[in-house]
Amino acid sequence: MRFVFPNKEYEQKAIEFIQEFRDYDSPINGTGGLDRFLENATYQDWLLKIEADRDIANIPEDRVPAYTYFYVREDDDKIIGIINIRLALNDFLRKEGGHIGYCIRPTERRKGYGTRMLKEALEFLKPIGLTNIIITCGKENLASAGVIKNCGGVLEAEFYSDVFNQVIQRYRIRLE
Repeated sequence: MRFVFPNKEYEQKAIEFIQEFRDYDSPINGTGGLDRFLENATYQDWLLKIEADRDIANIPEDRVPAYTYFYVREDDDKIIGIINIRLALNDFLRKEGGHIGYCIRPTERRKGYGTRMLKEALEFLKPIGLTNIIITCGKENLASAGVIKNCGGVLEAEFYSDVFNQVIQRYRIRLE
C-alpha cells in the first residue's frame, strides 16, 4: 500500500472509486471534496483545488492547509481509500471535522485498510509537530470508530451536528 498524490493518470480510477460509494448508497467522507467536484465541476478542477490546499503560504483565511492522497494497493494499482490530512484547524474543523478525514471503498472494508491508512497518516503528522490529533465520525459509523480506537483514539465528546444531521463523536489521539 502507498499514498499517491492524485494526478491525471488516476482520473478514471477516482471516478470509479466515487461511483462505488454511490452504487452502495454509502456516505463519502475525507475525499477533499472529490465527490462534490465530480458533480459540479471536473476532476481537473479538483486536482487544482487540492494542489492549492497544499500551498501553505497562500491558503485563504477561510481554509486550512491540507494534503489529500489516494491510498493505492500496489499489486493492482487500485484506489482503496482517500485521506485528507489537515495541518491546522479552524473552528468548524476543531469541533466537527478534525485533522483527518478518510474513507475506504465499500468493497474493500473490513480488511484492515482503514487502520493501516490512518496509522500511516499519523506518522506523517509526527514530524510536523502536531501532537493532539482530533478525528471525528458519526456515532452510527461503528467501523470508523473502531479504526480510530485501533489507532489510540479516545472519545472526548459526543454531540448533535446540525451540519451533518447526526450525532458526531470526537476523538483525540496523542502522538509521541
